[in-house]
Amino acid sequence: MVHLLGKLPSEECPKLLHWVVDGVCGREPPRMADYANTWTLVEWMELLDSLSSLFRLAVGKKTPDEEVLASLSDVGSGYGEAVLTVLRARREEIRQALVERTNNVSSSTLQDFDWQMKLALSSDKISSLQTPLLNLRLDVKENGALKPLSVEMNREELQTLISSLEAANKVVLQLK
Repeated sequence: MVHLLGKLPSEECPKLLHWVVDGVCGREPPRMADYANTWTLVEWMELLDSLSSLFRLAVGKKTPDEEVLASLSDVGSGYGEAVLTVLRARREEIRQALVERTNNVSSSTLQDFDWQMKLALSSDKISSLQTPLLNLRLDVKENGALKPLSVEMNREELQTLISSLEAANKVVLQLK
């Protein structure tokens, strides 16, 4: 829906684009009232969403300038260059806003951990058990306070935890 940008006079385009980036970065986004004569409400929402997505994806995926220009081929070259100029000028600011948004998913952070392996030889119900158990101690900082957590896991639970952590690490690496 970026083609809707063509309805705006080219000299006003950079102002709107900077305003869209402000919205992506958590500041005041552009107001429909300022552009009511240019777009309908539906067009405005589509344009704002597509421009915000374009900036977030271009920075988040480190999209080369040529690919950004190719995605803007249906709008005039002057508009594409304006988008690139704003993207180049505010790339680091957008990246920082994306990192902050990701970090705000949870207020808890892992500060330290310790583990201990045990072998349960028997229980009150079974005389010969021979089950390996892992004691995992996590020190989690939540709202400024350090909170110790302790978990005991058998082999299957440990394997599930490892698989989950590997999947999370894969996602983090893709975002870099």
